[in-house]
Amino acid sequence: MAHSSRARADAVVTGPFRIMPTDLAALNQVFSDAFTQRYRSDGMAGVRVPFLNPAIWRYAIDGAGEGAMLWRDERHQIVAFNIAHLSGIEGWMGPLAVRPDAQDSGLGKRVVMAGVNWLERSGAQVIGLETMPRTMDNIGFYSNLGFDPDRLTITLTLPAANHDSPGMLLGRLHDSEKMDWLRRCRELTQSLRPGYDFTREIELTDRLALGDTSLLVRGGKLRGFALYHTAPLVEGRVRDELRVLKLVLADYADIDRMAGQLADQSRRSGTRNVAVRVQGEFGQLYRRLLELGGRVRWTDLRMTFRGRSEPPLEGGGVVLSNWEI
Repeated sequence: MAHSSRARADAVVTGPFRIMPTDLAALNQVFSDAFTQRYRSDGMAGVRVPFLNPAIWRYAIDGAGEGAMLWRDERHQIVAFNIAHLSGIEGWMGPLAVRPDAQDSGLGKRVVMAGVNWLERSGAQVIGLETMPRTMDNIGFYSNLGFDPDRLTITLTLPAANHDSPGMLLGRLHDSEKMDWLRRCRELTQSLRPGYDFTREIELTDRLALGDTSLLVRGGKLRGFALYHTAPLVEGRVRDELRVLKLVLADYADIDRMAGQLADQSRRSGTRNVAVRVQGEFGQLYRRLLELGGRVRWTDLRMTFRGRSEPPLEGGGVVLSNWEI
C-alpha cells in the first residue's frame, strides 16, 4: 500500500526501545526491505538483500547492550532500528535502517542522532559509521547530520591454505588461561590506540561459538591477534568465508605470519577464503596483502562525526576495526 510523504511525516513513531531477542524476525524483515530498496535506488533492481543469520544478530545486539535501539509505529511494528557499538572509546553504528514506507519523513535523522547521543553519553571519543561510497544520497544525508567522509575501507580476500605455524586459538584454551590472554590482547590494543578495547567482542564470539581469536605469539609474548567469525553471515547459508572483525599487530612485519595463520584456520574451518577489511590509512598492509594473493572484493566509505574522528596510531603496528557485523 502506498503512503504519501505527508502521511509518513504525521505517523506516530515511539522509541527508542531496546532490541530484544523476540524482535529478531521483524528486525530481519526491516533490514532486508530497507537495504533492498537502497540497492534499487542505486539502479540494481534485481538485488534482494537476504536475511541475516539470527546468531549474528544476537552477537550484534548482545554486544551493543543498551545501544541496540528500535522504534515502533502506531501498530507497534518495528519501523526503524540503530545498533550503536562501543569498544572502549571507539563508537560506531551499524546496521541501521528505516522501513521504506517511513523514509523521507525525518525519522532517519532521529534514528542516527539517537545513536550519536547514546555513544557520547557512554564516553565514546570516536563516533562513525560506514556506507557504500557510490550511494550519494546516503553520503549527503550523513554529511548534513555532521559526518565527514574519511577513508575507504577495502575488503580483500585471501584463499584458504596450509600453514606450517597454525597459531594459538583462544577458544581452545582453559577458562583460566583465557583471562590472561584477554588481558594481553587488551594491553596490546591500548598500547597502539589508547582507550580501545575489543574484550567484549572476543568474549561474545567465544560464548556464541561464531568463530575464534587467533593469537600470534613469539618468544612467549603476544605480538598480535585477529578476532574472526566463520558462522554464515546470511540465514540458511553454509560457511563461505572467515571474516576478520578485529586485527591488531604490534609490528607490521608480522602480517605474513598472521595472514598464514588465518589462511590455515580458514582451511580447517571449512571456509574458502579469509576476508580482511583494510582501512585506507594502512596502505603498506593493503599492498602486502595483494602481494600475498589478496583480491579486492568490496569498498565502503568510513564517515566520522565531527570532532570524533579516529586518533592516529601510536608506535607503529596495525589496528583494523571492522565497523560492520
